[in-house]
Amino acid sequence: MSNTQTPAVSGSRKIANDLTRNLRAFDIKNLKNGGWRRLLPGTDVGLALGVAALLSILILPLPTMILDIGLALSVTSSVLILMVALFLKRPLDFTSFPTLLLLTTLLRLSLEVATTRLILGHGNEGVYAAGHVVAAFGGFLMGGDVVIGGILFSILLVVNFMVITKGSGRIAEVAARFSLDAMPGKQMAIDAELASGVISDKIARVRRRELEEESGFYGAMDGAAKFVRGDAIASLLITAINIMGGLTIGLVRHGMPLSEAASAFTTLTVGDGLVSQIPALLVSTAAGIVVTKGGTEGAADATLVRQLGGGVKPLALAGGIACVMAFMPGLPAFPFLALGGLASAGAWMRYKHPLTDEDENPVTTAVVPASSEPPITDSLRIDMIRLELGFGLLSLASGETPQLTEQIKILRKTVASEMGFILPPVRIQDNLQLGTDHYSVRIKEIEVGSGEVRPNRLLVMNPAGGLPDLPGETTKEPAFGLQAMWVEMNLREKATFQNYTVVDPASVIVTHLSELVRENLSDLLTYTETQKLLDDLPRDQQKLVADLIPSQISLGAVQRVLQALLAERVSVRDLSTILEAVQEACGLGLRAIPQIVAHVRTRLCRQISAAFTGPGGYIPIVTLGPAWESVFLESMVGPPEDRQLAMAPSKLNEFISRLKSTLDQTSAHGEAPVLVVSGSIRGAVRAIMERLRPATPVLAQTEIAPRARIRTLATIK
Repeated sequence: MSNTQTPAVSGSRKIANDLTRNLRAFDIKNLKNGGWRRLLPGTDVGLALGVAALLSILILPLPTMILDIGLALSVTSSVLILMVALFLKRPLDFTSFPTLLLLTTLLRLSLEVATTRLILGHGNEGVYAAGHVVAAFGGFLMGGDVVIGGILFSILLVVNFMVITKGSGRIAEVAARFSLDAMPGKQMAIDAELASGVISDKIARVRRRELEEESGFYGAMDGAAKFVRGDAIASLLITAINIMGGLTIGLVRHGMPLSEAASAFTTLTVGDGLVSQIPALLVSTAAGIVVTKGGTEGAADATLVRQLGGGVKPLALAGGIACVMAFMPGLPAFPFLALGGLASAGAWMRYKHPLTDEDENPVTTAVVPASSEPPITDSLRIDMIRLELGFGLLSLASGETPQLTEQIKILRKTVASEMGFILPPVRIQDNLQLGTDHYSVRIKEIEVGSGEVRPNRLLVMNPAGGLPDLPGETTKEPAFGLQAMWVEMNLREKATFQNYTVVDPASVIVTHLSELVRENLSDLLTYTETQKLLDDLPRDQQKLVADLIPSQISLGAVQRVLQALLAERVSVRDLSTILEAVQEACGLGLRAIPQIVAHVRTRLCRQISAAFTGPGGYIPIVTLGPAWESVFLESMVGPPEDRQLAMAPSKLNEFISRLKSTLDQTSAHGEAPVLVVSGSIRGAVRAIMERLRPATPVLAQTEIAPRARIRTLATIK
């Protein structure tokens, strides 16, 4: 026989030898040097192996002994988590809780799958087919009665799913939203204290890190609460599947009588449900304790005793009422007398030894006496944009699908893309002084608009004018004052079929908010926001900013130019062209803001013309007759850089009357005209139009692009 080997065989043997050598090297080197410690719990490798073991339970069959160990681990870990939650000082001390919720939920579901495999495969062999733990729960807790066990399992499921899990999930959702909303204010407070020297850089970094951990923790808890909710639903489904599958297997495969199959498989299934629901109930209770602690400091035992037993009057009244109930006919006297005596004794002890401020707030008084209260400067801050809601409209800004917050995000993106200016965050706040269905919009704490909506109805408008032919409540659309009706939700399809415009309540509020914001954009462009716009310019345009500011014009003057453009709804998105025009105006010796704005508008003629071009592809214009042009020119007084209108009141009233009549005639034909005047009087005419019809733009003749198509609708004579 030949000793030659094929290359494939020799290569395989080489790989096997290398693998054996590496394993021996690991055994000799790593294990001797303490490498085995990486396999212990609490290490990265140990955690990875543990998670892999959990996942393997879903696939591999388990012997009853290992299953008993897993079920005992599930119960013990649940008790441990509950005890840790009870003795927490603050929620942030248990930041790993969301991860533990996921792992414990995965453990319970894996064990339920393993138990299901044993119940369905060996349920006919006796009560110990799924291990001793399931048999103990099925026998001891159920008392040998399947009906009692099923009822007990259903009660535990309802308590866990409908009461504890639902309540703690709602609290986690609200805490996450409020924590995220309060983050900017808290960060500003930290910066203010750091700037004033109250705290050091090190303390500021610690507080910022705690703030990030708080927002991350509550956000994770909001999502982790869904694990427990899903676990309860899965337990119910698994129990139903086990009962139906067990009965089917017992009757069809093993030929068991119906009563015997029901007794065997149902007892094991309900026992399995109990052994999974009790740990789930413990973990759900722990989750509820963690999220309900909120801002409470200290362990739950000390907090409850201090707050429940800290007052004399509540204890005395509770003891007195318990003693009175002891003498009511039919009630047992001993329990009520005993509890009444204990409460009265506690009230007497608290009367002799009352709690001091140090006892009530030991941590706050000892650790942070200087910063326990918010700084007074917080009261000086104002909200740039605030939407106040009545009590009946709070549902539009909360819940699983907060319509207002989502639409406000879209509004901010739309305004940014159209006007080139990012709106400040809109703060949504409840106001009990408002009507139930009323809302109010405030800009810099000043109310700029308000309205009323019906939260459970739809607003329907007729595009052709008049009221829709539907049953409902007559009203006016708050943004534009159009006739409309509030109708029931079930009339949406009927209104849509009749080509009516249908708007939900949240969209009504956001539309009104959008119009109010656009009317006040100039007030929202602050000095700081102007600096941000310049800083966000591309790097190749920063040279223009450096050459222009502050050598030729100040940043405040640039802000006023941009505000003047936004006041007439001219987009400042093309900021580089605006800065180039400002530089040109400064080079021509123009220093007054109105003169610079006029030059900038001329450079933006293509943008302005495109904005006012109608669906027909032309700009509908109304011109000013030569006579009125002369009247305005003769009425302008003052130096060239600051000319003012000084027209006789009678002449001014005559002009307003003719202007209004002309605009009404053009509007009756469905046109939205633009008033075109000469550049020297545009500012004066715009000031008149601002009070008459703010939505009608006033353009100078030089602000219409040379290639723009125009159509003259009328001339004011």
